Amino acid sequence: MKITFRDIDNFVRRPNPAARVILIYGPDDGLMRERSNLIGKTIVDDLSDPFNVVVLSTDGLNDDPARLNDEASAMSMMGGSRLIRVENAGDKLTPLVKDYLAAPNDDALIILEGGDLGPRSSLRGLCERAKNAAALPCYVDDERNLGQIIRQILHSEGMQADMDTVNWLAANISGNRQKVRSELEKLIVYKGADQSPVTLREAQAICGQAGAQNFDDLVFNMGGNNPEGALKAYATLIDEGIAEIAILRAIQNHFRRLHLAKAITMEGKNADEAMKTLSPPVFFKQQNQFRAQINKWSLKMLDTILGKLAELEAQTKRTAMPGETLCAQAILSVSMIR
Repeated sequence: MKITFRDIDNFVRRPNPAARVILIYGPDDGLMRERSNLIGKTIVDDLSDPFNVVVLSTDGLNDDPARLNDEASAMSMMGGSRLIRVENAGDKLTPLVKDYLAAPNDDALIILEGGDLGPRSSLRGLCERAKNAAALPCYVDDERNLGQIIRQILHSEGMQADMDTVNWLAANISGNRQKVRSELEKLIVYKGADQSPVTLREAQAICGQAGAQNFDDLVFNMGGNNPEGALKAYATLIDEGIAEIAILRAIQNHFRRLHLAKAITMEGKNADEAMKTLSPPVFFKQQNQFRAQINKWSLKMLDTILGKLAELEAQTKRTAMPGETLCAQAILSVSMIR
């Protein structure tokens, strides 16, 4: 069964009992693991339970294909259902999973933790079509959805933040759900017993450097015609496991803000006045760079860049070329525009 976006949250809270194999996949590794844990806890109370929980690797199953069925069919020593988690699941497992689904154990749940499996993935296709399996996508949160998640996390801790603060956080700590939670935990620890609303200054001071420095290095080096610096920042983000689509959206967000500010200057206002209209506001340490880029870029060129970035996003969804390569080419191309 194919789990649609609107049904994901309900499915995670109450998985369909007909699904004895659940594939959780997508570019957001942190979100994938979070959902895997939540679904796992509907089967067992303790995910580290040595009697009812088994963690397998794809490489291990390739060496010993019978182990998946053996673990799923094994009787629990302490009673209760068994949870089998398979890490780094990919298409090599398709024949094995297909055989298992022919006669699954109703007292066991297998969770396959996959990566960014495309529409042509045989494992994804199998789990989407099978009536006793499910495929659950984990895509990178866009800023609107991430803003809602940030509010929910802060609210659960008895904290609040105004719209500018939430917007800034959503724009600057996106890319991986696990990283988002990690950055918000820093903010929660910092506030402690202080129940006053989180201010933009607090968010920038606590999350700015750790959560957004490499994104900032990337976009400001691109806008400042420094291809070497931009590619270095991009490589760091990739090494940190940030998905290409999150990086692309950060770039689009920067040039979209430049475009808006430039349009305002064309109406007779200066760069400083234009920056004051932006929400969230430009971080005070970056105002000189942002001002210089407003003055540097023409509105026509910013239109062209935004068009190229939109086309790049479409390409990453329809071409076989790796998104990492396409993104690197675009970063180099924009950074070298004079």
